[in-house]
Amino acid sequence: MANKKIKYVCTECGNITPKWLGKCPVCESWGTVQEELEIKLPISSKKKDIELTDLTEIKFEKEFRIKTEFSEFDRVLGGGLTQGEVVLITGNPGIGKSTFLLQLSNEYSKSNKVLYISGEESNKQIKERALRIGVNSKSIYLLSETNLENIQSAIDKSKPKVVIIDSIQTIYSELVSSVPGSVSQIRECALKLIEIAKQKDISFYIVGHVTKDGKLAGPKLLEHMVDAVLSFEGDENNYYRIIRSIKNRYGSTNEISIFDMKEDGVEEIKNPSEFFISERDEKNVGSIITTSIEGSRVILFEIQTLSLPLKYGIPKRIIEGYDRNRIEILLAVLSKTLSLDLGNNDIYLNIPGGIVLKDQAADLAIILSLISTIKNLEISQKIAAIGEIGLRGEVRKVSFIKKRIRELEKLGFKGVYLPKSHQSDFENFDTKLKLSYINNISELVERL
Repeated sequence: MANKKIKYVCTECGNITPKWLGKCPVCESWGTVQEELEIKLPISSKKKDIELTDLTEIKFEKEFRIKTEFSEFDRVLGGGLTQGEVVLITGNPGIGKSTFLLQLSNEYSKSNKVLYISGEESNKQIKERALRIGVNSKSIYLLSETNLENIQSAIDKSKPKVVIIDSIQTIYSELVSSVPGSVSQIRECALKLIEIAKQKDISFYIVGHVTKDGKLAGPKLLEHMVDAVLSFEGDENNYYRIIRSIKNRYGSTNEISIFDMKEDGVEEIKNPSEFFISERDEKNVGSIITTSIEGSRVILFEIQTLSLPLKYGIPKRIIEGYDRNRIEILLAVLSKTLSLDLGNNDIYLNIPGGIVLKDQAADLAIILSLISTIKNLEISQKIAAIGEIGLRGEVRKVSFIKKRIRELEKLGFKGVYLPKSHQSDFENFDTKLKLSYINNISELVERL
């Protein structure tokens, strides 16, 4: 007989406690601890024969990757989809995950059989969406199902090369005594799907829902189990979508691809830099371009700041697209270095395009933009700034500086402010850009 036991599991982080708690002691989330019935099945005494393999006897063949016309997306995966790879795609509801995966199915179906399994939509609903975006392939097979055992039978029968599960939170196994979407169900169903992928060399895309904080709903273990985790980002009120690689066993992390969401599906943006900096005036106050390393590529972004006289008691610091704590540090350094009383100003900062910059090479551009808006100084449209700022106001070196300069040059920029410590790197470097080397913030002000 199976032993039954009640346990309490946090739906945010998967932490297990012996009793119900209002607040999870691990992730500190409120109201996320739920009761689950745990069934412990008797362990079979039959042992499986284990065979060891000599490393030198293993035949290695060059990995085969399935590619699509979405070249930017293939680059995020590391060059295409690997056989037997399990990819987890997360994102907010209604952002376009299902539409994008249906378009991917159409690409993969050109040379492979694809099984699209939905636990949220009927086959007719999927067909209606497919017609809207121009997907109509005989190699795409639809299945509206939530039972894991039935899904396994369908995979055995159809023998596809690519399987899409939308979504893991709707799938349940009859062997697990808990509701669909629970931590136990998600964990056990994912384990079985990964086992099928590895044994049969079938590639899987698994959709995962996220919480209101943007974190994956369910056990954190799920992210460790899969081969790749992709975040589908964007605002449902805007037309662009960003796919970011969070984890990738077969490629680099933090790669991004950008798409334009249209009525007939998503369209890949081949040159993200032009997309983010296209709408700018010839001369700007409080606006300047910087560079950011996103995975293996350089992307240009616009920094916009606005400073207004304080109207109420507490100065506002409204930040969109950059770390708020980092901005507070830069404001403190700027105030100390130039003897500015920024406590009498409301400060607004925005990175157009909805991207969140994490590259601190944008520090110098932010400082320059703030000086421009505070002193009402115009900055040329063709000038950029690259450099990290230290607490003493010094401008510090950044990574991949030559790669950043080449991207600026390619897009027709005339000049760039950069750390003086990089001067030796450009002694034998041929460029049409005017390189203005800066030691510190005070020297930057003198050059303006």
